[in-house]
Amino acid sequence: MARRICVINTKGGCGKTTIATNIASYYASHNVKTTLFDYDPQLSSMQWLNLRSKEIPSIYGVNASQVFQPGKTKSWLLRHPNDTQRIIVDPPSGLDSKRFQQYLEKADTLIIPVLPSAIDIYATAEFLKALFFTIKIKREQVRIGIVANRIRNNTKAFKTLKAFLHSLKIPVIAELRDTQNYVRASEFGLGIHELKSQTSKEDVLQWEQLMKWIERKDQSLSN
Repeated sequence: MARRICVINTKGGCGKTTIATNIASYYASHNVKTTLFDYDPQLSSMQWLNLRSKEIPSIYGVNASQVFQPGKTKSWLLRHPNDTQRIIVDPPSGLDSKRFQQYLEKADTLIIPVLPSAIDIYATAEFLKALFFTIKIKREQVRIGIVANRIRNNTKAFKTLKAFLHSLKIPVIAELRDTQNYVRASEFGLGIHELKSQTSKEDVLQWEQLMKWIERKDQSLSN
């Protein structure tokens, strides 16, 4: 059965799609059969897939933003290849607890991106409160990791974010720096590790740490 990784935060603009597409491209480049579900009406993940060259490892994309169409069942609309090994879910932002609960079903891992700003910290705190006290998600059943995104070291905002994350007792699995490399990569439907640029070496190392945490239960990516 395919493992399901959901990149989620109710706060928009936190880099959710960037994280989801980079996870998907990382798996694909390691010969792991990968499906990317895009539930966001903006379809940013699908647009990114359309830019991806046929000469690089493929990713199967599912437009899941509209799962109700006349004459078609939900299961048919959300179908994916039987040999899929990893499913990456990119939900929409701005959901209440009842609506985002559906995206957590069958998820093995939740990745929560957070930006270093007071507004994002507050929104993420409310999201986590709903996650643990309204939905009552169990940590022993779903692995949860936080990604500190678009970080600039030695800033007051970053120090505030680190203090907040430390108080949650949820692992911060990666600190991704603020760089235009992600913009350059997305223009061609690439992941940061596929950019093959001297300037992206630091970013690649940060992603190796993130993916190692996601896959630490497995002996290899192909399992």
